[in-house]
Amino acid sequence: MPRHPYCSALAALGLLSLLAPLPGCIAAAGVSAAAVGYQSTQERGLGGAVSDATIKTAITASYSHYDSALSGGIDVEVYEGRVLLTGRVPTQEQHDLAVRTAWKVKGVTQVYDEVKLGATPSNDDDLNDGWISTRLRNELLWDSDVRQINYTVTTSDRVVYIIGSARNREELDRVTAYARNVPNVRRVVSYVQIRPEKAPAPAPSSPSAPVGGDDAASSTQGSRIEVSPLQ
Repeated sequence: MPRHPYCSALAALGLLSLLAPLPGCIAAAGVSAAAVGYQSTQERGLGGAVSDATIKTAITASYSHYDSALSGGIDVEVYEGRVLLTGRVPTQEQHDLAVRTAWKVKGVTQVYDEVKLGATPSNDDDLNDGWISTRLRNELLWDSDVRQINYTVTTSDRVVYIIGSARNREELDRVTAYARNVPNVRRVVSYVQIRPEKAPAPAPSSPSAPVGGDDAASSTQGSRIEVSPLQ
């Protein structure tokens, strides 16, 4: 039986069980229940996961509407309203449009701009980046001291970007160490935030500089932490 056209989108949001009478959706109800359980165990909770999915959908839909180069060249990740943009576009105008468009979406609290100027990556580049991301996700999944579901990983030009939420500094350091040890990684850039109840009290003088970053980066990138891979 053909699946109802709304089923895929609803399953991603964990709402499919509410519309079981729709043709083709009954068979997917188990998948929906699993999605709800998965999202509810994240630190951001089910509501936060649904909100982030909505933001991501709105941004990617806007990119498709404005310019195919944006939808084809930019990867969008969202965590607790914080948007991470990675990838490549040919022109500065397209880059600026991508950032402005993301800021306009309701619910966005921050936009981390990691989009570079350049030609669309080759298939080999995409495959290599995908392998790096998969390798890192697997490493995090099998570490009992890391709550892998709180981290989103994406790779562009062999630079690993991580956004999410760490329970404490020790967990964040473990995640960063795994990323640094993945073969062929050039750099690791983290936008992971430590949960407020676990975060150390900030110094009263000035915000801390990003590890391995420069002053210019720290003034514009917010919680950006950049490290080099282990050799």
